[in-house]
Amino acid sequence: MSEYAQAQPADDYVVLGKLTSPYGVKGWLKVYSHTSPMEGILDYPSWVLRRGATLTRVDVAQGRRHGKGLVARLEGVDSREAAEALASAEILLPKAELPELTGDDFYWHELEGLRVVTRDGAVLGRIDYLFETGANDVMVVKGGLEADAIDDRERLLPFLPEEVILEVDLEGGVMTVDWDPDF
Repeated sequence: MSEYAQAQPADDYVVLGKLTSPYGVKGWLKVYSHTSPMEGILDYPSWVLRRGATLTRVDVAQGRRHGKGLVARLEGVDSREAAEALASAEILLPKAELPELTGDDFYWHELEGLRVVTRDGAVLGRIDYLFETGANDVMVVKGGLEADAIDDRERLLPFLPEEVILEVDLEGGVMTVDWDPDF
C-alpha cells in the first residue's frame, strides 16, 4: 500500500464501492460494490482507498462472491486489525482508468449534472443522480439546480434510450428528452 496526497481533484475519480468491515482474522474485508454486476469491482487489479483526505493505492490480492456480497483481500493487509483500519474506506478508481465505452453507452458519472431539456425546449433541470430499479435505471432531475428551469420540481425520468432519451450531448452538457413537463 502506498499513501499519497490527493494529487488529483476529487472529480477525477469515480466511486466503485466501499469497504464495510473485516471478514475473518486473515485481513479479508467485506466489500459493498456500486458496479453492475457487483463482481465487476473485482476486475480492477488496484483500487484507491479514500479515508478522510488520505488516498491510498492498494492492490487486490484476491476477491470473491460470499453469500449475497463480496469479500476481498488486499496486498499488505494480513490481519483483522489491519482490515479494521480500512473499514469504511471508499473504493475509488481514477476516471482515466475506466474502460472506454462504445456507441451510445454512458457511465452514470458522465450523465450527472447534464441539463435536461424537452424536445420542445422546456428546461426541466439537471440530472442530480441515477439509481437502479428492477425494470430500468431512473434519473433524478432537479429543477432547482437550473436557473431557467420551468419549476423547481424533482422529476424521476426512466433511463430509456429512444423512448424517453432522444439525444445525449456530453460536450454540450445537455440531454434532450421526450417528456411531458406536467408529469
